[in-house]
Amino acid sequence: MNPEPASTLLLLKDINFSIEVFMIKRASKTNFGGAWVFPGGKIDKEDLNSEILNLCHGLDDKKASLILNIKSNGLSYWVACLRECFEESGILLAYREDGSGFNPNDEESNLLNILRDSLNNGKIGFANVLREFNLKLAVDKLIYLSHWITPKMETRRYSTRFFIASIADDQKAIHDGYEAVDSLWVKIEHGLEEYNQGKFPIIMPTIKNLELVSGYESTLSLLKDKKMIEPKDIHPIEPKFFIKDGKLVGLLPGDIGYEDH
Repeated sequence: MNPEPASTLLLLKDINFSIEVFMIKRASKTNFGGAWVFPGGKIDKEDLNSEILNLCHGLDDKKASLILNIKSNGLSYWVACLRECFEESGILLAYREDGSGFNPNDEESNLLNILRDSLNNGKIGFANVLREFNLKLAVDKLIYLSHWITPKMETRRYSTRFFIASIADDQKAIHDGYEAVDSLWVKIEHGLEEYNQGKFPIIMPTIKNLELVSGYESTLSLLKDKKMIEPKDIHPIEPKFFIKDGKLVGLLPGDIGYEDH
C-alpha cells in the first residue's frame, strides 16, 4: 500500500527563555491511540481544491511543490497542516483583510468555536470558516522541518511532512474532544525527559522532531535557524523494524544494518 500524504504542525510559543509545544493525546480508537502527538492528519480533497488554495497568503502551489520536491499539489500540505491545527487545537493561523494577524476577540472566538464544531462534524468546509472572517491562510508562517514515512510493517501508511510555526502567548489552544481526548503545552526538553523516564508515551517521529527543535531559548532563534535549511537537504525518513533474538528492533536511515532489511 502506498503511503497517504499527510501533514503535521509543531505549534510553538515562548515561555521563560524556553519553548513550549502544543501536543494532543489521541483517542484510543484513532491512529496512534493513547500517544501524545502534534496536530495533524492526512490531506483531504478540499485541501487540493482551488477555492482553498486561492485563500493562501505568501506561497503558491508551484513554489510549495518545489520546496517538497514534488511535481504538484505541494501547497495542499500547508493547507492541511493549518486545517488540522484549527480542527484539533482551535488555533487559526491567518491574516485579516488589512494584513494583520488574526487573533480573534471574544465575540469572534465564540463564532469560531461554533464553526470549528461544524467543520469537525463535516457540516461545512475549511473555506467557509475563512470566508466568514474574510481571512487568508498564513501559509508563509510555516517552516518545513522533516519528512517521515510510515514503516512497511504498518497496515495504514503515511508520507507525512512536519512543519513548525509560532503563536503569541495569549492565543488559547484546546483539543477538539473528538480525535484528541486531552492536550497540553509542554516544554520541549521536559517532554523528552518524561519520555525517557517512561512517563510520556510518544512515537519515534514525535521523539525525533522534538529533538530537532530542542535546545533553543526562543522561537525566534529556532525559526531563524530552521529557515536556513535547504529543503533539498530534508530527506524522507522511513524506519525499518524487524525481529532479532525475539525482540522488535527499529532502525533509521544511516544506522548500521538499515540497508540489509
